[in-house]
Amino acid sequence: MKTFTVDDPRLGLIQYTDKKRYLWLVSVLFPLIPLVGMGLMNGTGKEWTLWIPLVFLYAFIPLLDHLFPNDRSNPPEQLVPQLERDSYYRILNHLTVPLHFLILIIGAGFVASHDLGWSGLLALSLTVGAISGFAINTGHELGHKKDPADRLAAKLVLAVPFYGHFPSEHNAGHHAQVATPEDSASARFGESIYRFVLREAPGGILRAWQLEAQRLRRRGLKTWSWRNEILQSYTLSVLLYGGLLLAFGSVILPFLLIQTAFAWWQLTSANYIEHYGLLREKKPNGRYERCQPHHSWNANHLASNLITFHLERHSDHHAFAARRYQSLRHYDEVPQLPSGYFGMFLLAYVPPLWRRVMDPKVLALVDGDLNRVNRG
Repeated sequence: MKTFTVDDPRLGLIQYTDKKRYLWLVSVLFPLIPLVGMGLMNGTGKEWTLWIPLVFLYAFIPLLDHLFPNDRSNPPEQLVPQLERDSYYRILNHLTVPLHFLILIIGAGFVASHDLGWSGLLALSLTVGAISGFAINTGHELGHKKDPADRLAAKLVLAVPFYGHFPSEHNAGHHAQVATPEDSASARFGESIYRFVLREAPGGILRAWQLEAQRLRRRGLKTWSWRNEILQSYTLSVLLYGGLLLAFGSVILPFLLIQTAFAWWQLTSANYIEHYGLLREKKPNGRYERCQPHHSWNANHLASNLITFHLERHSDHHAFAARRYQSLRHYDEVPQLPSGYFGMFLLAYVPPLWRRVMDPKVLALVDGDLNRVNRG
């Protein structure tokens, strides 16, 4: 186990060992989970076994989050620069990129080579779609970084769920407007996830194109050019999906459509729970206060964080977007979700239950003052 050390002139020798260092390999191996369902069906001949990975995601992981104590450990700030320079953590991010391509290709081949009924096709499409949704999470982690190799890897992996507009929309759009009524990716108090998606999905695409067009104009370039980063990723998606259709035929088209839609739904689900009802204060000059850790819902649940590269430590991410996942911090005073993301997704899909659990939490944060919540 690697130990980081620094001799601080005020505090003396500081040492830190990341006990999760090798547990982060779970985030790398996690995209391979659809292979479990495919392997079980090949071994048993039973289509229902294709549902097992999906049940694992939405039932077993929330159970593990409940059984394991929350992880509130933070690395010493004096050692964060060393921690972030350690290439091991960055390599793990990059290793997931080809795995997302691999799973989509294997899944398409499995559909083409097996006479699946509607249940088996749906199960495999949703499972692969869930993993394609986590390709967006990988693109999220890498797309925030300045290193050209990281940004290229983000562009590549986002081609898998056909979500190449994400870096433009998320970095310059969502992060600028988060926890305000103007942000299409911040859920409003009392808004169900099914109403939210009607704003979030088209709003994200529109904002991404507007921001990319502005960026290109500032450089004296046209929107429809090879320098358009959205088009670059979309082109990769067209080549990927077109190649799969050529290789396996139109029989895989339903699989591709369902898995892509479910991948997008994974991002919608995450966006919905991450800022529900939270509102940044608007100053007299019309500008909003700087985004603070308390403007995001946080979660320290061990199992779901280990498979999402610390995505659930969202409070620190939005306050300090450039920090790498291994350095993201827990804050005692920020809004805390009662479960990890997978459990919260299930809760969000049943709006009356969601509101029964989450609305009192939102109101408690603002002492019941509805003027301090995001109501749109």
